[in-house]
Amino acid sequence: QVQLVESGGGLVQSGGSLRLSCAASGKMFGVNDMGWYRQAPGAKRELVAIISDDRSGSNTNYEYDVKDRFTISRDNAKNTVYLEMTRLKPEDTAVYYCYADVVGVRDGTIGKYEYWGQGTQVTVSS
Repeated sequence: QVQLVESGGGLVQSGGSLRLSCAASGKMFGVNDMGWYRQAPGAKRELVAIISDDRSGSNTNYEYDVKDRFTISRDNAKNTVYLEMTRLKPEDTAVYYCYADVVGVRDGTIGKYEYWGQGTQVTVSS
């Protein structure tokens, strides 16, 4: 079974910075896309940033409001994805979830499966 473990959330003042980390562990044959989603109270879960890894290198995509403030990166040797968040705003307050698209084994079948972390709270005070 694959597990995603997040760390780095917390309380920060508006304009501050935080760095989230998410490490994937377990039986894996490869990790494709990794990313971060967030869910604010009463809102739907939304994509924050995603990073792919293919033969052409890593490609990134960001939600419009964060693209000039957040940076996603990954360390393939550690199966870890990071989210560097700067110039945080109160509207960034949410639970942040790590996501990974993994080539692994489920019920004895090798395939591509999606996994999610347990979520880490980010609170930005005004």
